[in-house]
Amino acid sequence: MKILVIGGTRFFGRAFTELALSKGHDVTVFHRGQSDSEHFDGATRIIGDRNTDLEKLGDDSWDAVLDTCGFTPNQVTETATYLKDKVKHYVFISSISVYTESEKMNRNEDADLLDHPEGEPTDELKMENYGSLKVLCEQAAEAIMPNQVTQIRPGLIVGPYDASNRFTYWVTRVAKGGDVLVPGDGSRLSQVIDARDLAAFTLKVIEDKNIGIFHVAGPQEPHTVKSVVETVKRVTDSDANFIYVDEDFLTDNEVRPWMELPLWIPSATGDSMMNVDISRALDAGLTLRPLEETIQDTLDWYREIDGDSQEWAAGMKPEREADLLEKWANH
Repeated sequence: MKILVIGGTRFFGRAFTELALSKGHDVTVFHRGQSDSEHFDGATRIIGDRNTDLEKLGDDSWDAVLDTCGFTPNQVTETATYLKDKVKHYVFISSISVYTESEKMNRNEDADLLDHPEGEPTDELKMENYGSLKVLCEQAAEAIMPNQVTQIRPGLIVGPYDASNRFTYWVTRVAKGGDVLVPGDGSRLSQVIDARDLAAFTLKVIEDKNIGIFHVAGPQEPHTVKSVVETVKRVTDSDANFIYVDEDFLTDNEVRPWMELPLWIPSATGDSMMNVDISRALDAGLTLRPLEETIQDTLDWYREIDGDSQEWAAGMKPEREADLLEKWANH
């Protein structure tokens, strides 16, 4: 098949492009040239910005387009409009963040979606409006190419090449051993998806010409934070000593959920977001590799790039963790 990938040189997009090429597909990657794509042996590369350079795609045609980096409805509208007579299938990477807050567990793809706040711009990404903008992006694609769109709503994407450090933090922190701060009693839920499993599913829906909306996360019965860190300890043969710290104590000490202490969302609505129904994707062919494999591969990649020498947006600094553990011990 001929597949156009918008973005496609980092993390999930990288995994998808590599997989599609390995399976013999004819892949064109349209990207800004800000990250390495030289390893995509056999791909056609077009350097350009989707916001200003769509004409660089010319008059070629493709069986499908994968949009990995649509964050505002204007972007998606312009892209879909340009491509509507050049592609047969528009696959959009959305997010499970599109839903309204709820304490309901195991919601499916028909759950209520967010409304974009009145008066807020729709042509610029603000992280507080990330979810509602993704809703508008989904709607934009469907409006331009009705009944030709697949919306993929991933959970937290993890694995090698993850620049966010949200899952990687726990892999590397536990591997280093010693006293490790873990939030609450470790029972908060956590659904994740290895970028390579997301890539395999995305390619399958393209190959199958499968139109629809899919949650792509896992497993169906979610991990807990406790099960994640214990699995990391086992995989890495670490001497980590887990110290479970009360959530109210963490909140009182202004520990920031999700980013400073990844995977931790101290609310019933957070647990709901980490416990979506993935049965539709499973029925469509989603497969999930063992968590142990993702952990080991993530750690190998982190060591390969000398991750300790780099700055990461997410994760707790060692001195901050030590200070909190001392306070907790003396509280």
